[in-house]
Amino acid sequence: MYHVSVQKTFTAQHYLVGGDWGVENELHSHPYRLDLELGGYDLDHHQYLVDIVAVENVLDQIIELARDKTLNDLPGFTGVNPSLEYFARWLCEALSAKIDASNIQRVTVRLWESETAWAGYELER
Repeated sequence: MYHVSVQKTFTAQHYLVGGDWGVENELHSHPYRLDLELGGYDLDHHQYLVDIVAVENVLDQIIELARDKTLNDLPGFTGVNPSLEYFARWLCEALSAKIDASNIQRVTVRLWESETAWAGYELER
């Protein structure tokens, strides 16, 4: 399987709900790093798995939905705890829906909220 990965950084805010997590229940921000990995068995007629510039454009579009915003206020986060795991899934599903490449079989997001903590989500298409 071929793999292509693109990274982007951005900041977003959230507060956790549904439990007692101390200061995490208060509005705070994270300097997120998103690692998007795409996988597939076939290259296109240019011998690309995917056009990286096109992927970066989609990544920028999706990140702009959350950049400098409070996750709790976004559609898709209503009534849920905006945990790192849930945010990784939300990003993965949104990116997978926008990436137009029929040879991509796997979309993986690894979302870092600090230098030491990340959560991931993977979809097979």
